[in-house]
Amino acid sequence: MPRVFVVDCHHAIGVLQAGLSISEVSLRMNVNRTTIFRLRQRLHETDTLSDRPRSGRPRWTTERQDRNLVRNHVNNRFLSAPASSRQTRGRINQRISANTERRLLSKSGLLARRPYIGPILT
Repeated sequence: MPRVFVVDCHHAIGVLQAGLSISEVSLRMNVNRTTIFRLRQRLHETDTLSDRPRSGRPRWTTERQDRNLVRNHVNNRFLSAPASSRQTRGRINQRISANTERRLLSKSGLLARRPYIGPILT
């Protein structure tokens, strides 16, 4: 299920504070009743509607670096992943691995391939 937008969260809390019940708000917004209940509970516990921090490994590259890598491979499609990863620095100013780049390109629908060496066949 997709997340509820922040604007919708604030709208739901405003309607709740106006006096409507959780069930009425959930019917109006076309979301599950539990979603509205948890929004109200989160506001009560943390005084904010922002998402709680999640566990997980931090990203090695920023989204801007990801877009640049994809653009470089679109412009030079025979650039290999190791050659490209040697030029790219990660978030902590260290080189990213070739596998990280391959996963990123695969996610974008591209492949990092080395150029063909040999006679061109037609």
